[in-house]
Amino acid sequence: MRIDGQADDVAADSETSLFAAMARAGIAWPVSCRNGTCRTCMARLLQGSVRYDIPWPGLSAEEKEEGYCLPCVARPMADVVIAQA
Repeated sequence: MRIDGQADDVAADSETSLFAAMARAGIAWPVSCRNGTCRTCMARLLQGSVRYDIPWPGLSAEEKEEGYCLPCVARPMADVVIAQA
């Protein structure tokens, strides 16, 4: 995973949320609920794809289409690049 403008090569696997991978790497990222509802952690998914373990995270269909994700519950399915929203 890469965080645009902040960090390159953050280790993340498909069983770990993007936020957990960032925290493990010592990267500060805004977060509150950690369950996909508050939207504090919202990010732009610039590259790659993610999956969610919850049926519908706190994003509208339009936001998903525009490339937003919620790192607290998003798990990478490929190499990803994100940026703060």
